[in-house]
Amino acid sequence: MRGHDRLLQLASVFYFSRCHRVNQAGRTPTTPTCTIDALTCCFVDHFHPRRGVGACNSPEQVRGLRKLVCMNSQQEFVLSTIEERDIKFVRLWFTDIVGQLKSVVVAPAELESAFEEGIGFDGSAIEGYARISEADTIARPDPSTFQILPKEVETSRLQAARMFCDVTMPDGQPSFSDPRQVLRRQVQLAADEGFICMISPEIEFFLVQSLRTDGRPPVPTDNGGYFDQATFNEAPNFRRHAMLALEEMGIPVEFSHHETAPGQQEIDLRHADALTMADNVMTFRYLIKQVARDQGVAATFMPKPFAEHAGSAIHTHMSLFEGGTNAFHDPDDEFMLSRTARQFIAGILRHAPEFCAVTNQWVNSYKRIVYGNEAPTAATWGMSNRSALVRVPTYRLNKADSRRVEIRIPDSACNPYLAFSVLLGAGLKGIKEGYELEDPAEDDISSLSLRERRAMGYKDLPSSFDHALRLMERSDLVADILGEHVFEYFLRNKWREWREYQAQITPWELRTNLDY
Repeated sequence: MRGHDRLLQLASVFYFSRCHRVNQAGRTPTTPTCTIDALTCCFVDHFHPRRGVGACNSPEQVRGLRKLVCMNSQQEFVLSTIEERDIKFVRLWFTDIVGQLKSVVVAPAELESAFEEGIGFDGSAIEGYARISEADTIARPDPSTFQILPKEVETSRLQAARMFCDVTMPDGQPSFSDPRQVLRRQVQLAADEGFICMISPEIEFFLVQSLRTDGRPPVPTDNGGYFDQATFNEAPNFRRHAMLALEEMGIPVEFSHHETAPGQQEIDLRHADALTMADNVMTFRYLIKQVARDQGVAATFMPKPFAEHAGSAIHTHMSLFEGGTNAFHDPDDEFMLSRTARQFIAGILRHAPEFCAVTNQWVNSYKRIVYGNEAPTAATWGMSNRSALVRVPTYRLNKADSRRVEIRIPDSACNPYLAFSVLLGAGLKGIKEGYELEDPAEDDISSLSLRERRAMGYKDLPSSFDHALRLMERSDLVADILGEHVFEYFLRNKWREWREYQAQITPWELRTNLDY
């Protein structure tokens, strides 16, 4: 590639990320967000100045420019950067079906071989991957996801990097059990319709003194409330360090603040395409836990760790772009929502009861989704209505690029690859089938009785995990989105979890029933 030698001489991947964010000052949802995209954009601006700043500010142009940095060149860039930055080891990441991060560490000298041949592992030892008779599985690092980890979050304080992997079978075919491949399929289906899905999550979590193993509730690190500045936090610099670590890895943060409950935090990530954002969410969880450890506390993404306080959600803002234009925006509509946006919302609402078991995949998830709380309990939508399942934000109504929908049901302990897959798949189904959207809910749904909600025609979301699993079992759409293997294994795994929960005798039961 012409100019490639000069490209490899430039300082580091962080230089490119910073330049990209400075040059692309508008930061529209069409701006590329991953490190290699930023590298490609800056390469073109640097070596083709006549194209001018912003030459790569749309998804179509990014896809074209990525051809300049083919797979081999991406690999060469990674290998060169590792040598220049004195990277001591590289973490290769992927997830199991429930979203637990898996990692294999390779020395820099072995990375070229990993690019060529992948890293073999026993798929039968990973939750949901393969039977013992079909256990040979290969993790193939994706060089476009290469990022250097902040030295501060590594226990060894040695410089390390990470890449996400695509999991394949020995013959090179994508693994049917890889959650990343599940999301890739939905992203491709959207692309086949001319859409690019952009996602921006608001991620909530708790800081606690420690992760107790004795079954008693954890102790939050502060007594703060919503947007509080002074909280007597045991880790007063936590959010500052967390934001710096994320930015250093090229994961842009919009803002952070204290949430409503003691110890509860929220950090919002700037939009990215769906697959990049799922990778970012997994990286986010890793970094947050590491930064918390360094601050002498612990972080938990458990949906509902405290009975008396709000739970933790990952409010997911989504939009579809078509030819560089926000396909959700219509300036002539009453709510400035296009027909595409209305059909997308209708798809989410119609299929939400079926996919709840994926976006809310734990028994504990349904302690958050209860009547009287702000978390949604009915399949409704509304303008700026935080009690609805789908909220249409009213900030910057006239700004086309800002038109989006916020899906408020997923919790922070979901598998982002699978959660984003079912959300996107349900929305695309609404578009393809031309679903009609009902009028928006104007009521505070959380304050309505069950009888009132049903009289108004609101469809209930599942209120318990077993109810959610039964609805998922009957869903052809969720089965199609996840694929047969993931669908069946997920249900088998989660039914086992439910039966284990049912067999438990809780302190509440003993306290209220023992004297009978």
